[in-house]
Amino acid sequence: MENQTTTTKVALKWGIIIGIFSVVFSTLIMVLGLVANQGVGFVAYIIIGIGVFMAMNAYKKENNGFMSYGQGLGIGTLMSAVSGLLSSAYSFVYMKFIDPSVMDQIFKKAEADMEKKGLSAEQIDQAMEMSKVFMSPGAMFVWGVVGSILLGFVFSLIIAAFVKKDKPIFD
Repeated sequence: MENQTTTTKVALKWGIIIGIFSVVFSTLIMVLGLVANQGVGFVAYIIIGIGVFMAMNAYKKENNGFMSYGQGLGIGTLMSAVSGLLSSAYSFVYMKFIDPSVMDQIFKKAEADMEKKGLSAEQIDQAMEMSKVFMSPGAMFVWGVVGSILLGFVFSLIIAAFVKKDKPIFD
């Protein structure tokens, strides 16, 4: 009996691969001090999108060229969840224990952006207090995982529409 692939196996495999790529990318961003650069952060979206596409293609290849829309949606979403869990856990450890100054970089950038928008000192202080609640390493871990799942789900909705190939009914 041949070793049949499952959507879960493929999603886990590619989730780990993309999670490792995300960890390496996150390390570069944090070490280079680019954590507050939105343009560089956009690359993370591209990494997830490529991962979703690669995972779906891998499943399709191992499944005789077939993949339903639902299978693609499940693969991409689970892959993104695994990847998000790995990269968020790494970011939590990095920001909490290895280099807590990363959080200061994020807050300084946010404060500078608010000053550019012309907010008063009182408004900036209020916004920064609120930000510190939602931008703690623990909260960022939760939002990172949730955000990865949602982003992966949206990418999967789109990518699965193009990658899917249903089995013929009469075969």
